[in-house]
Amino acid sequence: MRRSYLKEYRKILYNNYVLEGTLFKHLAEIDQACNERIENIVSAMAKQEGVTEALKAADKIEWVRRMNSIRNRAEEIVLHELVYDL
Repeated sequence: MRRSYLKEYRKILYNNYVLEGTLFKHLAEIDQACNERIENIVSAMAKQEGVTEALKAADKIEWVRRMNSIRNRAEEIVLHELVYDL
């Protein structure tokens, strides 16, 4: 996603990365940062919203539904923080 964003909306920056040979390094760094940030946000939101292992044991479907919702929100936050905004 970051590559597509740079290529379409930040053409000069994209070309600089390509010319310097640092595009793939940059993309790998962004990917790693995104994954770490998503995990941190998911963990914090799950704790805040009471999505626990006890809920998982009691009602797996509800646990999955709530975790999917949390993950989707976390991904949206990270997209705006790291992918579209740097």
